[in-house]
Amino acid sequence: MVFFWYCFADWRESGWRETRTEALHQNAEGLDIQAPDAILSSLANAQIEAAKAVRGAIPAIAQAAEIIASRLNSGGKLAYAAAGSSGLMALADALELPGTFGIKRDRIAILIAGGDDAFKTLSGGPEDDTDEASAAVAAAGIAEGDCLIAVSASGSTPYAVRAIEDAKRCGAATIAIANNKDAPLLRLADIAILLETPPELIAGSTRMGAGTAQKIALNMLSTLAAIHLGHVHDGYMVNLMADNIKLRERAARIVAAISGRDRDDAARLLENSGGAVKTAILLAAGAASADAAQKILEGTGHKLRPALSAIEGSMGRKTSVLKTEPEKGQQGD
Repeated sequence: MVFFWYCFADWRESGWRETRTEALHQNAEGLDIQAPDAILSSLANAQIEAAKAVRGAIPAIAQAAEIIASRLNSGGKLAYAAAGSSGLMALADALELPGTFGIKRDRIAILIAGGDDAFKTLSGGPEDDTDEASAAVAAAGIAEGDCLIAVSASGSTPYAVRAIEDAKRCGAATIAIANNKDAPLLRLADIAILLETPPELIAGSTRMGAGTAQKIALNMLSTLAAIHLGHVHDGYMVNLMADNIKLRERAARIVAAISGRDRDDAARLLENSGGAVKTAILLAAGAASADAAQKILEGTGHKLRPALSAIEGSMGRKTSVLKTEPEKGQQGD
């Protein structure tokens, strides 16, 4: 016992310090003897506290989204690198981008410590494997013109740190998301997104509050990047990949809502456009053909709103595609 304490004290004196992600939440004392409702209330409140931490990172998230959009727009790739529960947050965001926003799958790289095995076991050892991180960056072909997002609650996970170091050496833009101030990962990145979440109610269990904040930040980051790329019109995902019944119905609803056409017309327009929502909407607006609609979109950076304006201008009239208030003297539907 004396030997253990001596070693522990020596470890602390050698530079060990407690970080926020390892500290114990101020309301955690006696947690295990509280009533279930009280425990759950504390857990819910801790999640809300963690979510609020994202607000302080909004300026950095906005900068990062611009970089991501610029790199993707120029033909680059977007890579995510992380380990453990942070890896699961990164994975969830990355896998949604093709379906929700139509970003091609070969433009997204997912670097998770432990590789495919991580999805089954999520063991801790691989997060220390810097050689694996280097190999993953190389295998993904990360290069100048690409962008890599590294996510780590502690901000010091060796796998994530090595991934960002190698990506920088390759000339890629780098973004770091971490929950500890002054973490190595944040110092290395071009854009540092600090999510200063409170300590966890279960000390060190960063799948909880820290993970919630990471997921919110990643949602915001990828959504804003998609908006910059023209994949969103009002609140509609106009570049979605409609590859099942639910999404094909959603695509038809989107076309109907924006164009003012009925559902049957919307479905027909989608069929004529090969399932492309923006193309279908431009056909409804008066584009001569799907090819003509595509050329208009290419001229506007694939943004729907200026494409609609271009059709209006070429026809010398306002199209009925965008819903407006009824004119004076007319009755609405």
